[in-house]
Amino acid sequence: MKRNVFYLLMLFFVFTACNRDDLQNNPENMEVVQKDPLTAKQINEKINETIKTKGRFSWKESSDHFVWSAIYQGNKIASIGFGSSFDRSLTPDNKAIEEEILSIIEQYEGKERVLLSSDQYLNQIDVAIERQETVIALRKMENIRYLEPADYHYFENERKFNGAAKSSSSSSGCGFESTALSSSDYTTITPNAKAPWSFTKHNIINAWSYSTGAGVTIGVIDSGTSPEQSLLGSSFNNGLSSGRTISKNGVYVDSVWPWSSGFDGPNDQCGHGTSMASAMAAPRNNLGQPVGVAYNANLVTYRAASNVVLDGYHEQNGVKIAFTELGNNNNVKIISMSMGHIFSVGKIEDGVKYAYSKGKLIFCAGGTSTSFTNFVGVIFPAWMSEAQAITGVKENTSNQKCDVCHSGSEIDFTYQMERASGNSIPVLSYYNGQTDYVGGSSVATASTAGIAALVWSKNPSWTRDQVLNKMRQSATYYPTPNSDYGYGNINVLQAVQ
Repeated sequence: MKRNVFYLLMLFFVFTACNRDDLQNNPENMEVVQKDPLTAKQINEKINETIKTKGRFSWKESSDHFVWSAIYQGNKIASIGFGSSFDRSLTPDNKAIEEEILSIIEQYEGKERVLLSSDQYLNQIDVAIERQETVIALRKMENIRYLEPADYHYFENERKFNGAAKSSSSSSGCGFESTALSSSDYTTITPNAKAPWSFTKHNIINAWSYSTGAGVTIGVIDSGTSPEQSLLGSSFNNGLSSGRTISKNGVYVDSVWPWSSGFDGPNDQCGHGTSMASAMAAPRNNLGQPVGVAYNANLVTYRAASNVVLDGYHEQNGVKIAFTELGNNNNVKIISMSMGHIFSVGKIEDGVKYAYSKGKLIFCAGGTSTSFTNFVGVIFPAWMSEAQAITGVKENTSNQKCDVCHSGSEIDFTYQMERASGNSIPVLSYYNGQTDYVGGSSVATASTAGIAALVWSKNPSWTRDQVLNKMRQSATYYPTPNSDYGYGNINVLQAVQ
């Protein structure tokens, strides 16, 4: 009798196990509770509500239906991270895992053309998905690290429904304006360059007696560099800047359609990237123009996005490519990016981790807002442990953020970039012979990357961690960081001595 009961139980378990496999692998048996996708307005409302109540939004913590809805409302393109690591070279069976994923997608979608791109260095692919059943099946796989919408335009939708501008700073961060500088905002130094007021506050001019950034290469991920500004081009070596190089790259596809290909070049069509390159490494020129922090450092600039907001497929993909390429560039020691998003993007996170694994010292903007995103703390990817998050503070302070800057526990350093007059940091304009002001956590980040170049140039044999520790030891709050402003302002003279 006991033996018969045992056999019956075994048959029951085998039967139910087979049925369970059937349900997982048979699209016809997949249970879907909600058939219709949420609207873009509903998706944005849920994202905003989550950030306000929990402090952060994550696709990983969202339901299958919510993720599928965002994929559906974002040109039906999804980004998938797979394998035990972000790095393909550390995953021997990466091709087999990728093929398994594609096989499941093809099974549920009923078509073969599903692969949009497969990253050469990362365990990451972009695919076409239309059915909710596909999302459910994929998220059950053990080898998938994340499944996210790859072309959902949060900021564009926010502007459409709430009248907010397309940016984490409530503007694109773009502008081709030129402004005459107030004489109180700079000091004229040899041979005839303008040193911004902030250089005195951070003891940068005195630090130049020890280091000018020579021999160090900074990678800049932004909107590119102006072809009209010769001091960031043919005259990059001018005045007391010599023996260095600037390399310009473009990895952004200017198209609303994810399937489009063909990068549109390295030239800045926004103005923001030009300002950042100027702040960190403009030459110590003889033309009466602003000088950068590390005026003898090399630059490798990337046009990775159209503006400061990483909203949509081609901008997020461009940033991912820039991080991996800079990670593989042995000459690059520092990477600076003054762009971001209010929630994480898996492929960018993988790119940041990849560059970090190659020994790069990464600086990212903590965030700048003036309207609807002022409820957000430190933005992505600055909040990542692999990145140093930088924010801007008011003159003569280390714990009073600028009027539009973000703060929070993830901030690592601050930079004084806002005066009582309201003026910010003098930089080169988009056009030759002209100047401008730029502010926010963006210029704070670029300036801090320049400071890191000064420290590393003084100590060329040091590791990333040694450079970082020296910067911390030379800052306001060392050894106990402030809860919202990290180690605070860096005394650059102390950092290079």
